[in-house]
Amino acid sequence: MSFSDKLAAAQTRADSWLCIGLDPDPDKLPPALRGRPDGVAAFNRAIIDATRDLVCAYKPNLAFYLARGSAGIDALAQTAAAIPRDIPILLDAKFGDIDSSARGYARFAFDVLGADAVTVNPYLGADALAPFLEYENRAIFLLAHTSNPSACDLQESLVASALPEELP
Repeated sequence: MSFSDKLAAAQTRADSWLCIGLDPDPDKLPPALRGRPDGVAAFNRAIIDATRDLVCAYKPNLAFYLARGSAGIDALAQTAAAIPRDIPILLDAKFGDIDSSARGYARFAFDVLGADAVTVNPYLGADALAPFLEYENRAIFLLAHTSNPSACDLQESLVASALPEELP
């Protein structure tokens, strides 16, 4: 089933466009879970169990898991496994790199983790997106404009469209 079909079915079933972010900040976990090796996964499972009939997708943010090292990757894998297969997983990673690296990111997201979609940064061009697009039933969300306070410093800047006549 394609990402679009899976998302549409989940939206219809839940009568909802709600996508829940799974961004486990260790400082914000309930105290009882903070010291447990499975604390992040248990926290996420509780969220998933409480919301599975209300959502059309879940969106784990890769940064929160990478910050925990291999334990974080394990927690991410456990989280992905806890999400019902009929609800899409959108991995928020903002991937963007050269072709060979992008291919590795795509394999991790789609083959290893089982994500249905990922966020990608198109700054490096079509080559950086191509490995993700090879997965026919998956989707990519292109980073276009971010919400962080200083985003406009670069994202709204006008840049000259041509090189000067002579470069130094």
